[in-house]
Amino acid sequence: MGELAADKHVKYIISVEKKKDSFESVVMEHLRLNGAYWGLTTLDILGKLDAVDEEDVISWILKCQDESGGFAGNIGHDPHVLYTLSAVQVLALFDKVDILDADKRLDKINVDKAVEYIVSCKNLDGGFGCTPGGESHAGQIFCCVGALAIAGALHHVDKDLLGWWLCERQVKSGGLNGRPEKLPDVCYSWWVLSSLIMIDRVHWINKDKLVKFILDCQDMENGGISDRPDDAVDVFHTYFGVAGLSLLEYPGLKPIDPAYALPVDVVNRIFFSKK
Repeated sequence: MGELAADKHVKYIISVEKKKDSFESVVMEHLRLNGAYWGLTTLDILGKLDAVDEEDVISWILKCQDESGGFAGNIGHDPHVLYTLSAVQVLALFDKVDILDADKRLDKINVDKAVEYIVSCKNLDGGFGCTPGGESHAGQIFCCVGALAIAGALHHVDKDLLGWWLCERQVKSGGLNGRPEKLPDVCYSWWVLSSLIMIDRVHWINKDKLVKFILDCQDMENGGISDRPDDAVDVFHTYFGVAGLSLLEYPGLKPIDPAYALPVDVVNRIFFSKK
């Protein structure tokens, strides 16, 4: 089994930020805040968050916020809840959540109603779809299981049935797919693994084969991780590959929280500082 080319991945992530005129950068211009979250969280898991200029990052993020309080994917774009999440997550990495104008955010959510809707998206196979009756999909399952875990409502999940569906996502190569009869993809190393960990069924898959699959997707010369071996790398798959290895307790990586998708020390810092 190969090794994680950590230093190469750090250089790759930093290089992506500098190539603002590249095709990859242009097509991601509207969701750059998501890209910042993927790249910076990868650096933190690798213990290299200090490789970037913290003040520059935070200054740019605050420019992405509009009068509604929400954050856009980049300066001059419309705010969206997903980009707002990435903004909060990146600020959490730098321990700067306190600079947010919290008065412009929804301060009350009907958690019971939210849980009720999530449960209505549960299927007979144990998985969850995007809407009631929608096909079960590993990415959506993570969103639903993560939300239920945060809400303290995992009792709504049939853990054995869902665990079976999730472990069936592992194919012969060791990789995981998102739904039946699909190709494996490194990103599901996160979506599937995190859900299995939250329902305590991660021991139902072959961890060593999955580690090998992720490592085989590395670009050993220029850094970065792709969806499958020998494909083009990108920041999205680099993050989910490294995050998956963290969940698999790969040596030298900071542990990541399966529900909040942030390093465990960052999550602990947030919750312990509130007490």
